[in-house]
Amino acid sequence: MRTTLTISDALYEQAKVEAVRQGTTVGGVFESALRGYLERLGQLQCAELPDLPVFAAGCVRPGVDLDRNAALRELLDEGLGMDALR
Repeated sequence: MRTTLTISDALYEQAKVEAVRQGTTVGGVFESALRGYLERLGQLQCAELPDLPVFAAGCVRPGVDLDRNAALRELLDEGLGMDALR
């Protein structure tokens, strides 16, 4: 399949050097790199993840909307000065 990618000039130059080193094409270098990345990604998804700790903290504080990230950030930042938030 033929496609067009937008990549940095520096990355393309590195791929050209690697293609010469391996005796292949730039497309072959990118295909190999993408294949390896997707294989590693699949292995990570299939790996058994450790159990997450569970804390008996009770219920959610009244008025907290877990569907609004901004509201949660405001709650977490509550009582902190501006210097502590930087």
